[in-house]
Amino acid sequence: MRLYETLYLVNPDLADEDYRGVVDKFNTLIEKNNGVLIKVDEWGKKFLAYDVKKFDKGFYVLLNYCGEPNLISELRRDFKLDDRILKYQTIKLSDKADPEALKAKTEQGGVKSGDDLERMEEVSRDPEKAMAENQEGKDGIQ
Repeated sequence: MRLYETLYLVNPDLADEDYRGVVDKFNTLIEKNNGVLIKVDEWGKKFLAYDVKKFDKGFYVLLNYCGEPNLISELRRDFKLDDRILKYQTIKLSDKADPEALKAKTEQGGVKSGDDLERMEEVSRDPEKAMAENQEGKDGIQ
């Protein structure tokens, strides 16, 4: 499975109940398409850098999940069709990911961001290389 990160903006004028429905809809969509949610990080309502669809605020939601490429096309389709979504962006963090290991690490509180998830995947694929790189950084050898 591949590791992905998606950030999307939700209409700020929605009631809490409607906002909750949007988040649940996309979480369920990932699970329906054989994806595994690693982490759902709701940042809340924040000001935007520029107006998007005439809104200067939006609810930010960050998803970290594992899935196959067809999951991304389904998500993209639903984001485009849902008027409550202002903007979205998906990036692939890794080609080969172990969802169970990532989920366990997240539940322990060791993963704080997508960079941490990506770093953890590198370590799980080649621990000796990661240790060597870490030692070089400590010794000051670049």
